[in-house]
Amino acid sequence: MSLERTPPYLQVVAALKAKIVSGELAHGDVLPSVRELAAQYEISTATAQKVHRTLKAEGLATARQGAATTVSTRRTLHRTAADRLEAALSTGRIYADGEYAVITAAELAAPPEWVGDLLGTEDGGQAIRRQRVTHNSDDEPVSASTSWFAGELAETVPALLVKERIIGGTPSAIEAATGRRAVASEDATSAAAASEEQAGLLRIAPGDPVLLSRNVYVDIEGDTVEVGESIAPAGRWRVHRS
Repeated sequence: MSLERTPPYLQVVAALKAKIVSGELAHGDVLPSVRELAAQYEISTATAQKVHRTLKAEGLATARQGAATTVSTRRTLHRTAADRLEAALSTGRIYADGEYAVITAAELAAPPEWVGDLLGTEDGGQAIRRQRVTHNSDDEPVSASTSWFAGELAETVPALLVKERIIGGTPSAIEAATGRRAVASEDATSAAAASEEQAGLLRIAPGDPVLLSRNVYVDIEGDTVEVGESIAPAGRWRVHRS
């Protein structure tokens, strides 16, 4: 949809969503008031009220009677691989304020066939596997993900095989060591039932619904830099900006 055809309130909603997803507006931050939105974006107060209602309806904001409208993402927002890549490229940080990741695996392993095909791994070959669980500031798991990288990066980017967070994220570490810069992400999502392993990582019951995502980071040549798969518990929303 072209910007010219997008209703004014949705243009403002999109601008605020971008700030929320990037972490510029964090959980608990006060959103601009109706009057402030009207003045800043040159819209009517009725349109500004619609902006607040839309963000609340989508679970990204909350308001109490007589109180300001604030950002509410701790239990509702699912940041995708594309969101995290954008954050890494623009801010050098892959996690929003209040989030932290625990690396649960960093090893050489035989990749699934679909991963091996994307990485160009030969039959019987190994790739680097990194698994992490991301938590919010309440120490609740918000997602669990597994990233795969070409096996030859074990020598050039040894940090990929260490069970510690890489400041700035894996794309930055790979770029620093090889010059290859991840510039785009292709995502696919599906609903699924949590396996026992996935349930353990997210602290939910096996069989509970989860959002399953697969992503591929590519460089300027279109070659694969990273292949990943992530899961998020039910009730978290993926925000698409267009």
